[in-house]
Amino acid sequence: MLAMQWTGAGQPLVAAQVPLPEPEDYAVRVQVLACGVCRTDLHIVDGDLPPRPPGLVPGHEIVGRVVARGALATRFPLGTRVGIPWLGGACGHCAYCDGHRENLCDTPVFTGYDRDGGFAEFAVADERFCFALPDAYDDVHAAPLLCAGLIGYRAYRLSGVTGRMRLGLYGFGAAAHIMCQIAVSQGQDVYAFVRAGDLQSQRFALQLGACWAGSSESRPPHELDAALIFAPVGALVPAALRATRKGGVVVCAGIHMSDIPSFPYALLWGERTVRSVANLTREDGEAFFACIARHPVHTHVQTYPLVQANEALAALRRGAIDGAAVLVPG
Repeated sequence: MLAMQWTGAGQPLVAAQVPLPEPEDYAVRVQVLACGVCRTDLHIVDGDLPPRPPGLVPGHEIVGRVVARGALATRFPLGTRVGIPWLGGACGHCAYCDGHRENLCDTPVFTGYDRDGGFAEFAVADERFCFALPDAYDDVHAAPLLCAGLIGYRAYRLSGVTGRMRLGLYGFGAAAHIMCQIAVSQGQDVYAFVRAGDLQSQRFALQLGACWAGSSESRPPHELDAALIFAPVGALVPAALRATRKGGVVVCAGIHMSDIPSFPYALLWGERTVRSVANLTREDGEAFFACIARHPVHTHVQTYPLVQANEALAALRRGAIDGAAVLVPG
């Protein structure tokens, strides 16, 4: 099969013909129908995360059709369309797994990082960590839901937003454009923060229902009740604290972020909270898909053929995509 392989930090992915992966035990092999390109993929390729051996196939927003099953895999019949997310496995017995926090498992398996992912024609995954996908979303538009949507929703839940509140979204990319739609449909006032001078992203946010959009360096017209930071920029933490009311919450939603600069204690004082989001749980996934059944979203996508994965990553790196990039066969 064709796969796009990582060869080293900062190096372009290389197209290679590799053996078809064999599913074992609870694993299923899927034919990849679409795979979203996530900022975490960019962090892996650029070497921001601890490196894995060369030959790794990135990609963890996978929509695929089950074409083969391991001996113990019975959950999905052949031909079923499934979604494969970032968390591809957990031990099931550490203190975190026992405490219903499998996202913090001591020995996790991450798709496209510990196990080859979806930048390929086929992939294998543990069926116990796959999701059934709603028919309302086609392959391409379902792909960004599997990380941008899932992690965005976990961050949203952990912010504690309830009722009508003012929610700030820092970094208006794949996750923020999904969460903006959900928050607006639930009656939130959404304030979108983008790179200075990025008028295109400001317009995009306003089109999706944000009540205000401006530079991440700006103060919003009203104090925020909560802020979600999706951009991997540590300097946004004090900026978000500065914009958030007393008792408010700032959630850092990325797997990697540049160093957070020192800031006056006064920004944190007043019982403000700063917290991170790590990975997801299967419960998060079920809650998210139930949510979008009640509050449908439209994922805005830009598709690229699989062999153009480097072009998709480059576009994501320079912030040239409104919504999400998705790789498709061909």
